[in-house]
Amino acid sequence: MQTYIVFVTCPNPDVAASIARTLVEERLAACGNLVPGIRSIYRWKGKIEQETETLLLLKTDAEAYPHVQSRVQALHPYEVPEILAVPVEHGLPAYLNWITDSLGEESQDI
Repeated sequence: MQTYIVFVTCPNPDVAASIARTLVEERLAACGNLVPGIRSIYRWKGKIEQETETLLLLKTDAEAYPHVQSRVQALHPYEVPEILAVPVEHGLPAYLNWITDSLGEESQDI
């Protein structure tokens, strides 16, 4: 199964943590990492904007990704949240297996 890292920018650590916790509880993501204090500069509705945000990195797989996208969109306060899935080409096999084992149906935690 193809593993993905999903990038989601959030307005603050509380929103990022809430989304991460929900997706891990729902077994749509194996893990969520919060990287606070990123500085985003972007164009929105014709204006250049600048915000301090928190980057949320979610680990999931191809089967769960459509549900991840849908849930993040439903939980996120932004009108158009950043949701980008990047395939993982290589990784520690035991870690990649842990991601797969953590998703979907009830599984035994390692």
